[in-house]
Amino acid sequence: MAENQANNSENAAEANGPIFQIQRVYLKDISLEQPNAPQIFLAQGEPQVQIQIDIQTTALNEGVFQVVVIGNVTTTVDEKVLFLIEAQQAGIFELRNIPAEQLDPMLGIACPTILYPYLRSNIADLIGRGGFQPIHLTEINFHQLYEQRMQRIAEAEKAATATGNALPN
Repeated sequence: MAENQANNSENAAEANGPIFQIQRVYLKDISLEQPNAPQIFLAQGEPQVQIQIDIQTTALNEGVFQVVVIGNVTTTVDEKVLFLIEAQQAGIFELRNIPAEQLDPMLGIACPTILYPYLRSNIADLIGRGGFQPIHLTEINFHQLYEQRMQRIAEAEKAATATGNALPN
């Protein structure tokens, strides 16, 4: 009987401990545009690649969040668009019993770090299917991006306080 009580105490402690689980990883949206095809395939020149990455987080339920890593790749030759890819790699994550000060970094660093390799693979695959040599996106330090975002927010708050303006929600 004492053993059952000890097991129940351990289970209760585990139930109240931090939980970080991946519920699902999925490709939410992807598109490829080749507005200057087929003529652009004959163009000679070095392609110029522009890459933009963004992160969106949405609370779905108590302790359940959707995180989306958005990638936009625009490739041009002689200022004409070779191709444009827009992709959204998403995941549903369960984060429970996480201290409030750790929740935002987990959503802004840990979750995108998990999703980004899927985004990279899907973009490279789509570029290849479009008839081009795959472009493999470079690794991203999401911790550094998070710190930069926090710094911009702090600077905006400081500027708003100094001018007496209220920040928008």
